[in-house]
Amino acid sequence: MKIIVNNSSMQPIYEQITEQIKAQVLKGLLGDGDVLPSVRALAKELKISALTVKKAYDFLEEEGFVVTVHGKGSFISAADASFLEEAWRREVEEGMERVVSKGREYGMSDDELRNILELIMEE
Repeated sequence: MKIIVNNSSMQPIYEQITEQIKAQVLKGLLGDGDVLPSVRALAKELKISALTVKKAYDFLEEEGFVVTVHGKGSFISAADASFLEEAWRREVEEGMERVVSKGREYGMSDDELRNILELIMEE
């Protein structure tokens, strides 16, 4: 499992870790039962606080991507196709919401935003 932390990013480090692990699960690079590095091991590897890694793992567990077994570690949870599909849909919706908000912030109409989306989809 490869995680890259960008210390100059405005995004908190725990969110960077969370998003990268989720992306690896959604792409099929990590699957049911795969073991995540221990909190301490990943913290040492990334040169960050163990509390930051723990926070990322806790978020992943809340979202159903990870199961933690006390004394054994954290594992990628068994996710059925509908769960993964819903996670993908949620990610896309969140991205689109950010785009629509940004467009409205710049004074764009809904029709202008739709036209841009249609142009992008044609590519």
